[in-house]
Amino acid sequence: MNNSEVEAIVGGYHGDPFRVLGPHPAKPAKKGPSAGWRVCAFLPQAEDAELLLGEKAVPMSKLHPDGFFEAACPDAPGAYRLRLKLFDGASLVIDDPYRFPQLLTDFDLHLFGEGTNFEAHRMLGAHLTEVDGVKGTRFSVWAPNAIVVSVVGEFNEWDTRRHPMRLHGVGVWEVFLPGVGEGYCYKYAMKSKLAGFSEHKADPYAFGAEVPPKSASVVRDIDSYVWNDKAWLEDRAAGGNQLKRPMTVYEVQLDSWLRPPAGNPPLTYRELAVSLVEYVKDMGYTHLELLPIMEHPFSGSWGYQVTGYYAPTSRFGTPDDFKFFVDACHQNGIGVLVDWVPAHFPKDAHGLAYFDGTALYEHADPRKGEHKDWGTNIFNFGRNEVKCFLISNALFWLKCYHIDGLRVDAVASMLYLDYSRNSEDWVPNMYGGNENLEAIEFVKRFNELAHTVPGAITIAEESTHYIGVTRPVYSGGLGFTMKWNMGWMHDMLDYFEQDPIYRKYHHNNITFSMMYSFTENFVLPISHDEVVYGKRSLLSKMPGDQWRKFANARAFIAYMYGHPGKKLLFMGSEIGQYDEWDHNAGIQWELLEYEPHRKFQSLIREMNRFYRSQPALYEADFTFAGFDWIDFRDVESSIILFARYAEDRSDLLVFACNFTPQPKHGYRIGVPKAGQYREVFNTDAEMFGGSNVGNGSEPMQTDPGQTHGHGQSLKITLPPLGVVIFKPVVSSPAHSEPRP
Repeated sequence: MNNSEVEAIVGGYHGDPFRVLGPHPAKPAKKGPSAGWRVCAFLPQAEDAELLLGEKAVPMSKLHPDGFFEAACPDAPGAYRLRLKLFDGASLVIDDPYRFPQLLTDFDLHLFGEGTNFEAHRMLGAHLTEVDGVKGTRFSVWAPNAIVVSVVGEFNEWDTRRHPMRLHGVGVWEVFLPGVGEGYCYKYAMKSKLAGFSEHKADPYAFGAEVPPKSASVVRDIDSYVWNDKAWLEDRAAGGNQLKRPMTVYEVQLDSWLRPPAGNPPLTYRELAVSLVEYVKDMGYTHLELLPIMEHPFSGSWGYQVTGYYAPTSRFGTPDDFKFFVDACHQNGIGVLVDWVPAHFPKDAHGLAYFDGTALYEHADPRKGEHKDWGTNIFNFGRNEVKCFLISNALFWLKCYHIDGLRVDAVASMLYLDYSRNSEDWVPNMYGGNENLEAIEFVKRFNELAHTVPGAITIAEESTHYIGVTRPVYSGGLGFTMKWNMGWMHDMLDYFEQDPIYRKYHHNNITFSMMYSFTENFVLPISHDEVVYGKRSLLSKMPGDQWRKFANARAFIAYMYGHPGKKLLFMGSEIGQYDEWDHNAGIQWELLEYEPHRKFQSLIREMNRFYRSQPALYEADFTFAGFDWIDFRDVESSIILFARYAEDRSDLLVFACNFTPQPKHGYRIGVPKAGQYREVFNTDAEMFGGSNVGNGSEPMQTDPGQTHGHGQSLKITLPPLGVVIFKPVVSSPAHSEPRP
């Protein structure tokens, strides 16, 4: 045995431990007979050791005082074990990790290296495995610029020397550790080719993590949960075009949705599977959207600075607990969307940053690899292994956790090299432009593969004028299912923040969105970003006294539900919360003790139910066939009139919106067809906190004559700061409400 190699093993800096440890044929003397086999083991926890060959025990020689042992045997030792006498006198029998063969296939490694292994989480990470009848965990990690990587954890007293890993040609390290099972904490100890770099890193592919502020990864079994949502998944897959289904989204940050009294732990996934699911179902939403639930060290990031991309945060329970939550949503007819963050990651020492002592997941050049605004690193989208990591991650959530869709955060920052940068802080692409060509190709491939999951959707948070965000990849687009309509959101919130007396000067804020509403498949968001950092809550944005604030908010919600596009509302907005969202405080549910807040919540509930019952409000959201202006020229009165249609034009709704506090009696509006109409929704109804000004429940007959370009008209009453919706009494046969 070469003494230098023994010293390297004992010192924890040998880069090829399988060449020394485990069973090896002994070198024969020159032209002599076979010298048999030797077995070497590094056991610093043992005072003495024996090699167990079936019933036979062979004493091992201690070649180094720090615990390097060797034994000789005449034949290949086969499935041997080691018996250790510990320093406290106890005896322990173990399987030697270094007697097991390579478990990763060359084919998987090849696919990973070329950037086409889109189930990389099955190859990398910690996997409960049985090899030759021995149960344990196979660990593997990508660290091409490390000289030594070892697994450290509770099972080896976090000793970096005891379990060094085997290196494969594409920079992947691997070792199988017998006896390591569910719930064990671990990290990877890295020593880099860069002199002096030594760090304990969490597993990028870990399925579980410790509860922050602890940062170790946790071995988790994610394959044993028994799902009960088969009917949901089959309906989702068979439901055809998701764009033609109703979609009203309740956006939630789990930690602050229902915060227990101080000193109590947050609600668990299983508790939320009851309380949150029952609430969302009662409120009539079709989907939940969760702010990122991937593991993150700092709660104040709301999950947008991810360190554990494959691990649902342990703050609320285990991976199986999260599956139980998703399962409960599906069994109650609620889709689950999750925010996903492939644009950037934090610089925490245990995370992806400078992972193996080099810029591995990020760009080395800070002009490409750093977001100064956010203090985070940008993924290197041109690197094959990084593409495997991210695309595998997206498919992992869609397949393993049955997530119905991913809302992709900060897409604009991915698409442009000069995003939020000064001229000297970015590097042009190969053609001299500012488009991040590698990121664009990554996004396209992600969308192509995500849409191979039946019924799954992707949604872009993209705030620029990039053309074709929701156009299919095959026709030159990015391939997202939908995109947040940030322009509509800013225009309409700016409009409603105006005192009604000045709204006539901002009338184009209402009409402008229809110039581009059908250029993309839009979601209309009132998201968490609009109710934090001094932007005020939805209710507090509204001008006037309390009555006017609530009336304005009711009118805004009804207009939003009438405007083409799917809908999203952040938690707390539905109860008329005055204070902006504070993740440390939670939602002010105590406001429901007061009638105005209860009635506003009732408006949201009934608006959701009405929306889901009316095909005209969701079947043709992304085509001119579903919308017609009736009139938008009454600028002085801040009144707009429009019609919504079902896809086949058989179902019709007429919206009349009065955005001033003056009621309008005897106001004549044109309507698309003759016959009787009935008021079917009124935001000024007393049950919603209004003044009960409206048109009653009796049918109203149209009058002939040209009004607003139509040959029939109705004389109606418009309530103050109110929206009324009319529907023909005789219409197409009733539609059953589809699943979202």
